[in-house]
Amino acid sequence: MTTTDAGATLSPAAWDDDEVQRLTAAQQAELRERYDGDLEPGAKPSAADVAVVLLARDAAGTAIGCGALRPLGDGAAEVKRMYVVPEARGRGVSRVLLAGLEAAAAERGWTTLRLETGPRQPEAIRLYEGAGYRPIPAFGAYVDDPDAGCSLYYERVLGGA
Repeated sequence: MTTTDAGATLSPAAWDDDEVQRLTAAQQAELRERYDGDLEPGAKPSAADVAVVLLARDAAGTAIGCGALRPLGDGAAEVKRMYVVPEARGRGVSRVLLAGLEAAAAERGWTTLRLETGPRQPEAIRLYEGAGYRPIPAFGAYVDDPDAGCSLYYERVLGGA
């Protein structure tokens, strides 16, 4: 467990933890509203393929954010389900979560993180670009997914710019 400058505490969790599922369901509901429907590209994460899950909690112990990593092979992993509840946004919790996921990836020997986001998520784009993620072409399950056409893809080599 790590306490951050954003006043959040990070701790590992299981993908099927009730709080993780509550937060990821809220994230998906928000995205369905932003994108006018349920068109999640790629393969949905599951307990079988997610290797790292972090929960962010506020000072009262309430879960206010989450993020996960899915191994992709060849030293790479995918960032999945990054989410901070609306009332906790603007405090740096997402930056802390992303840094925690990067540290967890490095501990596992993963050198590259990739992710998919969308054009109607400007705050996510700012977060990732500000953290050194660079645009890349579609990867993995997104390459042949017809729902992935408008998605944006990013990558960061850990320890690099």
